[in-house]
Amino acid sequence: MQPGVYLYKNAEGEVIYVGKAKNLRARVRSYFQEGVAEANAKTGSLLREAVDVEYIVVANNKEALALENNLIKQKKPRFNILLRDDKTYPYIKLTLGERYPRVYVTRRLKKDGSEYYGPYFPGNLAYRIVDLIHRDFLVPSCKVDLTRYHPRPCLQFYIKRCLGPCVQGLTTPEAYREAVHDVQLLLQGRQTDLSRSLRARMEQAAESQEYERAAKLRDLISTVEQLHEKQRIAAVEGDDQDVFGYHFENQMLAVYVFHMRGGKILDRREFFWEELPEIAVRALDEDFAPMDEKCQGTTSVVPSDRPKYSGASAPAVFSPAEFFSALLKQVYIDQQYVPRHILVPVDFEDRAELEELLEEKRGSKVEILVPQRGDKRSLIDLAAQNAKQSFDQRFRVMKPAARAVQESLQDALALPELPKRIEAFDISHIQGAETVASMVVWEEGKMNKSEYRKFIVRTVQGVDDFASMREVVARRYKRLRDENKPMPSLVLIDGGLGQLHAAAEALESLEITNQPLTSIAKKEEIIYVYGQEDEPVVLDRHSPVLHLVQMVRDESHRFAVTFHRKRRQMRDRASELLEIPGIGERTRQRLLQHFGSVRAVQEADSVALGAILNKSQTDAVLRHFNKLVTDERG
Repeated sequence: MQPGVYLYKNAEGEVIYVGKAKNLRARVRSYFQEGVAEANAKTGSLLREAVDVEYIVVANNKEALALENNLIKQKKPRFNILLRDDKTYPYIKLTLGERYPRVYVTRRLKKDGSEYYGPYFPGNLAYRIVDLIHRDFLVPSCKVDLTRYHPRPCLQFYIKRCLGPCVQGLTTPEAYREAVHDVQLLLQGRQTDLSRSLRARMEQAAESQEYERAAKLRDLISTVEQLHEKQRIAAVEGDDQDVFGYHFENQMLAVYVFHMRGGKILDRREFFWEELPEIAVRALDEDFAPMDEKCQGTTSVVPSDRPKYSGASAPAVFSPAEFFSALLKQVYIDQQYVPRHILVPVDFEDRAELEELLEEKRGSKVEILVPQRGDKRSLIDLAAQNAKQSFDQRFRVMKPAARAVQESLQDALALPELPKRIEAFDISHIQGAETVASMVVWEEGKMNKSEYRKFIVRTVQGVDDFASMREVVARRYKRLRDENKPMPSLVLIDGGLGQLHAAAEALESLEITNQPLTSIAKKEEIIYVYGQEDEPVVLDRHSPVLHLVQMVRDESHRFAVTFHRKRRQMRDRASELLEIPGIGERTRQRLLQHFGSVRAVQEADSVALGAILNKSQTDAVLRHFNKLVTDERG
């Protein structure tokens, strides 16, 4: 009955799923019970790819929660629910590791000796506070090298927004240290201590007849006390809480969050998932009970009259409980600030453990509530209504606009018909090594990833993007012609005129005529249409048509670079076997075919290696990897 985290890996050693369990042995064993893979689509796909499982035992469920979250964010396994959100709230960073600390607004937390305060809602609040620090405390955000002195200060000193630590004699280390301490008290919310310190210094300055300094401190005390009064009133009006609502439909999901601080809604946040086939499927529970039976009294998208299942016959359904369990861990475990209350629409299995973990992080009580009635339930319902509206705007309202973009694209490129399918190509290599190509497909308003194709360039030696493009395009459309399949509405080439003409030559060699063919150059973002190269299409940078072409082009580039990186890693790993004395190219191939990867060879014992190698080769392989292990440990 040991809790911990388990990691499933594919043949290439990549982590494809991370899970946690109160009982590791029972959870992992449950995946392999008869009929489970057939009954659960996600589990079936996972088990077909997984060739290895590793596990990490921890002391308790809280440690398992934290470790699972860290591994998911680090490894990004594709079978896990992944939080993809490009909006993060700002923090204020105080660089205490520097000789003269400075303050910045940042959205990234690093372990660099600095102190971070936040997050701030709304986002511009952080900028207003930093501006206050510049104006009243004179601690800067400049990029000047403060490890040495400079001959003259910058403009910020002359407009009285900096103490001038960059020039010797303008301030003293003691005075600057005092200002930084005041900033710390302000950012930590210790306004009473700050006011007391400022008042003592004001009285001391008045006694020393430093009236100008005393007046400045008096004004600063007034500013601090006003801030403190606003925060005190907000604390009386209400507590800090985040409120979650969601809308799920057609394997797509929208989640809406209200950030309430001091009883007021200061900001909101949206999350979207457009591809839910893998992440929406309920993971297997230890007793195989449907998740909605484990979370009694919760709201679920599963109809109430759905028949109850037990064992492996339970169908794969979207489980809000499992989803919010994964979402809250990724949102809050690494968050600098955790609100007092978190309101969610459904209960989930490890809610108590997550509460306890967040309480340790916050230093005070945290409650994850699942209200069923009253004002708190009304807030969740309101968040759900907003989630529905966000869902409609993202997934419904844009569809007519997508057709309008198609019509505009047809008009801009003078296409003979409405573009229903675009196939885009890109070449990737490093100085001619491991040259590969990608083809991505945009179809009826969205990227169709199941139609993506990868190509290994075989006939081109060295750096020749034009010849590589010619080979790949010829191979692709020769196959379509031989299989009597329809051509795309548009072929898009990532590159300039050279790549465009190379693709055109490939099509001409196949006697394919009248195929719409374009290219887009990266720097100028000019679209060239084959046959009209003298009159390139120059679109406004805000044009939805240009954004569509750029999006498809960028996706082809991303796909090509990812494939090239993977090929290079495989080559580098596989070539390691050639460093072993007595192992040649043919033996290397036999080892990889038999074991599947270099790592599997490294982990094999003498009996397994002896099945395909002679004794001297077996000893050489064992010596090589034993030496590697020794080197890594040393």
